[in-house]
Amino acid sequence: MKPDDLNFRHLLYFWAVAKEGSITRAAERLGLSVQAVSTQLGQLERQLGQALLAPRGRSLTLTEAGRTALAHADQIFQLGDRLRDALAEPSAGRIRLAVGITDAVPKLIAFRVLEDVLRLHPRLRLECIEGEFDHLLGELAVNRLDLVLADRSAPQRANLRLQSKLLGKLAIAFFASPRLQDEYGADFPARLQGAPMLLPVRSDPLRAGIDAWLEARDIQPQVIGEFSDSALLKTFGRAGLGIFPAPLALQEDIRVQYGALPIGELPGISESWYAIATQRRLQHPAVSSVLEAGSGFMERGAGSDAA
Repeated sequence: MKPDDLNFRHLLYFWAVAKEGSITRAAERLGLSVQAVSTQLGQLERQLGQALLAPRGRSLTLTEAGRTALAHADQIFQLGDRLRDALAEPSAGRIRLAVGITDAVPKLIAFRVLEDVLRLHPRLRLECIEGEFDHLLGELAVNRLDLVLADRSAPQRANLRLQSKLLGKLAIAFFASPRLQDEYGADFPARLQGAPMLLPVRSDPLRAGIDAWLEARDIQPQVIGEFSDSALLKTFGRAGLGIFPAPLALQEDIRVQYGALPIGELPGISESWYAIATQRRLQHPAVSSVLEAGSGFMERGAGSDAA
């Protein structure tokens, strides 16, 4: 087969079927008939001389050749997106970086990581999209996002082909407005009994650690509110409605932005943040910087506060 024989539209149809796991769902996504997608998928397999998909029950699964083809197709269509973005702003010459941020990631953490990225790559055009963890991973898998910042690593699923890099692990403390600090700051943590508290939702990994920490000390606070969005939690904390947890290393930022001060650290409780990207040979240069630096981004950002 000559290089110019490869029909990239056929490759797109294969890519859609591989992502959807079904010719019917791929046809719906592409706005085509099932027969058209099936016919052109067959033409691609004949051109390549290998089966790319095999039936498994009511769905399709990738063959070894199919996994190889999908990896290359991901790179090809990502390059197409890069080309479109570059030509859309020829005078600016900026490269788009689309980052998904889960609600559980503190905005201060996201800012510090992305601020460093923008300094390293001044020609970037940054797009930040907030959302739920599973939704953002799905967007990452189909190349609508370049990077996801989350409070947990990506699950190990063969069809996702994702990699996770630990950005930082920071100790957690309870913070409070000056009024609440005066009332509950002394004799920490005993005074927390019955204290008004703002906590992450129970699905947040941090919540289980905090609950266990309180239970081990036989402390039962009065939970005023539970939040999936860490910024909203701190906003309620700024209003003096309750004591709230946050990374101790960010205490100066929290003091300035939310008017709250630490009243005590939670020994043994910490929170981790991860950068998640797809596994590919040709990686976005800004994503490569984040993955290569790993915890270096957090260490540079938190160094002065943690000292």
